[in-house]
Amino acid sequence: MKSLLSRLGFGSAVAEPTQLVHESGPDINGAQLSVAYFSGQAGGDFHEFVRVSPHRLLFGLLDLAGKRDSGRPILAAAQSCFRAAGAELFSDPELNEADAMVELARRLNLEIMRAANGVRSCPAFAGCYNEELGTVCYVNAGHTPGLLWDRSSIEELPATGLPLGLFSLSPTDARIVGLGSEGSIAVVSRGVVEAQCSDEEFGLAGVKYVMNTKPSCATDLSRGILEQLQGFICGLPKHNDVTALTLMRAN
Repeated sequence: MKSLLSRLGFGSAVAEPTQLVHESGPDINGAQLSVAYFSGQAGGDFHEFVRVSPHRLLFGLLDLAGKRDSGRPILAAAQSCFRAAGAELFSDPELNEADAMVELARRLNLEIMRAANGVRSCPAFAGCYNEELGTVCYVNAGHTPGLLWDRSSIEELPATGLPLGLFSLSPTDARIVGLGSEGSIAVVSRGVVEAQCSDEEFGLAGVKYVMNTKPSCATDLSRGILEQLQGFICGLPKHNDVTALTLMRAN
């Protein structure tokens, strides 16, 4: 995975042509994790994944309001909190995952407000994949809905709380969903949903279309979503950052 500084744009003196980038997550027993985005991000999209126990992997997608230049210190603080709090909260093999996810969201919320020295809206989707159970425990703090695909349907995973960074006391619920033998989850940033061609938005419908083509791996799914979006708008996205994070059970 790229270093945090390079992903946030530090040390990049020369602008490079925009291109589709994908990263694979850590090795997962029986599943795959991938993220795709276009280089040259100027907004507040930020992803992270980290192993927090022998059979749990934590992943997240944040969408900090405002421009990337002013948001870099806040995103860096959020990343440090995500890693440190995740390692602490999920290290106990007998933990209650829902309680741990709620506490992680609480700490992220406070850290974002501290780093921003005030209010800074940051919708976030964070999940913990349990390799032993094939489940995902997640919180959706005002983010675009995640999508859970199985052989017969696609379920939306709606918000379980308000965006982070708005209120010091902002309750968030956690939910647990099962990932079937060929199931997948896709989480996309607002820029994906709001991408337009004429007066039509790509929307969640565009993401669902790609999921229903049954890509063979998480990388193909995340890349496929952004390639479909690029074809939909007939060019490179310029309206906002676009990111697609996917988790798929291995066949």
